[in-house]
Amino acid sequence: MGGSPEENWFPWLKEKLEEQGHRVIAPQFPHADNPELQEWLEAFEPHTDLLKEDAILIGHSLGGAFALRILERATQPIRATFLVASVWGVMENEFDPLMASFTAAPYDWPKIRENGGAMHVFHGENDPYIALDKSQELTKNVKADVTLIPDGKHLNATAGFVEFSKLLDAVKSCLIG
Repeated sequence: MGGSPEENWFPWLKEKLEEQGHRVIAPQFPHADNPELQEWLEAFEPHTDLLKEDAILIGHSLGGAFALRILERATQPIRATFLVASVWGVMENEFDPLMASFTAAPYDWPKIRENGGAMHVFHGENDPYIALDKSQELTKNVKADVTLIPDGKHLNATAGFVEFSKLLDAVKSCLIG
């Protein structure tokens, strides 16, 4: 929601993973301030061939809801999915109307679990946008544990997250295992 691949910890994580020889894509999606699911799916279409058994999908905030929608449509399982400060469903905040195309329809949780690989949820304990109980409900739906980040807020640059070592370590663990 209003984001870009050049903010938060995204460029740092991309650089760290590329240094280890991994291919990383961080697309810019259209109309970040007024996002529409169908437009984002069309923008992601050139990358769908990368969703194979060794792929890892990472979504932050609205990107988490988008990752869930990608997993519903995937044709084969991937290695792992990381949902960071993830939006899903109705969040009961002022952004709900802007995110409705991503969040209003029910999720196909069995298909998401089937295609998502090892599922991981990261949540800032005092996130101003996403209540902890929403994150805990998400973890039940995807059958994952939540990694609670003390004073993490929305796990973005505003909260001091221009680097995110805990996420990098978790991703590296999936790449090795």
